[in-house]
Formats: sequence, structure tokens, C-alpha cells
Amino acid sequence: MRASRTLYESLRSQIVRGERAAGTQLPSTRGLAEELGVSRTTITAVYEQLAAEGYLETSAGTRARVAPGVAARAERGNRPAREAASPTRAAPLSAFGNRVAAFTGHSARRDHAKRSIDFLYGAVAFDDFPTLAWRRAYNRVIVQRQPRLYYEEPEGELALREALQGYLLRARGMRCRAEQILVVHGSQQALDLCARVLLDAGDDVVIEEPCYIMARRIFEAVGARIHGCPVDEQGLNTPALAGLQGRLVYVTPSHQFPLGGVMPIGRRRELLDWAGRAGAWVIEDDYDGEFRYGQRPVDALQSVDGAGRVIYVGTFSKTLSPQMRLGYMVLPPALVHVFREAKRLIDRHAPSVEQRALAALIEDGSYERHVRRCRRENGQRRQALLEALQRHVGDGVEVQGSASGLHVVAWFAQVARADEPALVEQAKARGVGVRPISPLYADTAHPGRRPCAGLILGYASLDAASIETGVRQLAQAVRWLARPARPA
Repeated sequence: MRASRTLYESLRSQIVRGERAAGTQLPSTRGLAEELGVSRTTITAVYEQLAAEGYLETSAGTRARVAPGVAARAERGNRPAREAASPTRAAPLSAFGNRVAAFTGHSARRDHAKRSIDFLYGAVAFDDFPTLAWRRAYNRVIVQRQPRLYYEEPEGELALREALQGYLLRARGMRCRAEQILVVHGSQQALDLCARVLLDAGDDVVIEEPCYIMARRIFEAVGARIHGCPVDEQGLNTPALAGLQGRLVYVTPSHQFPLGGVMPIGRRRELLDWAGRAGAWVIEDDYDGEFRYGQRPVDALQSVDGAGRVIYVGTFSKTLSPQMRLGYMVLPPALVHVFREAKRLIDRHAPSVEQRALAALIEDGSYERHVRRCRRENGQRRQALLEALQRHVGDGVEVQGSASGLHVVAWFAQVARADEPALVEQAKARGVGVRPISPLYADTAHPGRRPCAGLILGYASLDAASIETGVRQLAQAVRWLARPARPA
């Protein structure tokens, strides 16, 4: 094998460099075998390989010869990169590619350095994952015999969709059929599907202001015109919709991201009425609706939609793990077929084994017990964060959105909005990771923005001791920036 490989590379190199010119005959297989002291079979195999790759021409009864034009093509392909690239121009990107290339990145995730304490929103604790229950369910599923291994249908495993149908009725007050559920790779793919299927370049999209930046980027990438609608302590300010038009509106009604407002029933009905008049679809992103403290979770907006306008997006990223990449959509009947076919084109379907394991957890009650346990654990982390902020910052901080979810927004009255990046850097210097709220505003000059610095503090991946230490270090950064005369 080694002799064969060595001979192949030697002959190929001679042909590529032009040492064996086009049309030159190679030695016969018998003669070359005797010369090199190898078997004739080895020589024949090398010649056949070079002929298959186009370096040689062979025919019965004649010796192999070098194919024409091979050396010239090979020389071009083997020039140094800078020499080969100089006379050519890069192929242009599509309009979509140019828009994506212009994005500056997701500021909430841009810094990947390890922090001793990181208030990273969207992260959950490793120890909260139901490892034993998941392993038992997964092991049962993986050994179940199937008639064959092949692609599944794009909508997802029937067992999971039927389990979700019952769970959504119990947990979110939603009545739907299993046929309306589409299993996807997390909520991000759900939003991407909505943008692909429902929007053309130039279409109007209404988003909350401020808003989840990865949702805004999806709509910007397809060329939509973005219209920000202000939010307050009750979520989307629906009276402000009166002057807006849109093909689609994106909302987080159960826990507005990032400010935390919960949309009351009156505004929900106003939103649905506006969507009916505008002919718009409503995307309901229920990213952490299971986590509400002191009260039962608010029913989904979809549960009061009588006209089939709401596209519900759910995820297992907050209840299990973001690394699972499993989520789901509850689609209006009119959209079921087209979304299934779009999902089929993108990636066929979500992983089947994981879907069946998750279905088993929901069916035997393990998943809902796990969610209740996580709600208790995160309620304690939330309380630890609120108490630490009060203890170390006191009246200098106002906390927003603490009634539900897995993060809060902390406004620091003593730090100017312009000093928000400096606050992030000062916290980083003390080993604490925090994220600013400014990038979540589409309009940097939005009149509803506060004049002080704001941080989004996630707590679901931290223990009480880390929260206490992290807030104490953050308070030092706040005090440093609040001084009237800081060192250069």
C-alpha cells in the first residue's frame, strides 16, 4: 500500500509540474514493475487511479499517456494563494448575504471569555437538567427496533406532538390539534421559517421596542422594514399600533423581552383586532412562559385568538437546555402545509430520538415535575439577586421585570446611559460578566429610553453565593463610574 501511494504521488507530481508533457507515453506496466521491483498489479492500480482522475489516457493494447491540458490546469490550481487571487474578483453576495454581512454581531454573546461569575441571560444551570430521567428515557428509545432508518416527516414525531397538545392545554390554556404543531430546532428556526414563508423584501414588520435582537436580525436579513412599537410595564403599547402597518407583528406577551411586562387581556384583544384590520400575522414568542413566581403562568395569547392569526412559538431551551435545539410552533390551520414543506426543504426534520425521549418525559409526568422544581430553584435565585441588589446598590438601582422569567433589567440611576459600555468593562475587570440593554433598541434615539445605564442580568445559571459575590463586584463598578471625577 505504501509503495502504491508513493508511486501515485510521484507520477502525479511529475505530470502536474509538466515534467511529463501532454501525450507522453508512460512505461508499460510490466517494464515499470520490473524496474521498481514491485508487482505489476501495483503499477496497474496506480495507472487506473490516475486515469480515473483525468491525468492519464488509456486504451486497450496501447501504453498509458499523459492527458492534454492537465499540467496547465494543475499549475493554476497550485499557485500561491495571493498570486492566484490577485487577478480575480470575489464573487458577489446575495442581497440577503450583504445584509447579514453588515451585522456587527450579537453584543450579548460577543465576549466569549470565561468569567468567574456571569449574569448571562438565556443560560440555565447544568445541575438543573434532569439527567437521570433523560438518560432512562433516551436509553429506552434508542434500543427500540425500527423497520428501517430513514428520514421522518418534517412536522416531527407524532408522539411528541400529541404529548405537547396535552401539555399546552394544561400549562398554557391552549386548545390545538397535534396536526397544528411543528417541531423545530429551537425558537430561532421558528422565527426564520416565519420570515422565509411570510415576508418579502420591503414588507413592513412591527416589533417591540426594545426587542430580542436575534428576532430583529432575522427580519432585517430578509429585507423587511422594521417599525418599533414602544413597550411599558404592560408590554406592547397597543394604542401606538394605530399609526402602523405591517405584514407581521412580533411580540412576547407573557414576559416582554427584555423589560418583563405582562400584556393584560385588554391589550391582547386590541392587538388581535389590529392584526385583523391590517391583515397581519402575529408571532407570539413564549420563550420562558413557564416561569412566573407567586402566581400561575399567564395563558398564551394564542388561547384567545379566534381568527387564526397567531403563530405560537415555544422552546425547551429554558426548561431543559439551549444545547438541545428543540422547540415547536403551533400554527394556524391555514399555514400548516406551507410551513411543513418549508421545514422539509431546510433540514428535513428535527432529531427523532431526542423527540421520542422528550415525548416519554411529558407522557409520564417527569417533565412537568422537572419544570415545577426548576421554578422553585429559579425563584430562590431571583430572590437572592433582588436582595443582593438592594443590599449593595440600594436606592441607586431600579429593577424591572422580576415577576417572571429568568432575568431582570437593572437600571443604575447614578451611571449615565453613555457610560453603559464602561460599566460593562468595569464589571469585566472585576471578573463579572454583564450585558447592556442598549443594543436591544432598534432606534438608538428612542424617546422612551431612560437616560441611565441598564443591564440585563440573567440568574438561572448561578447559585446564591455567586449571585451575592457578583452583585457586590458589580456595585463597586457602579460606584467607580458614579464618582464625579474619575481617574483617566
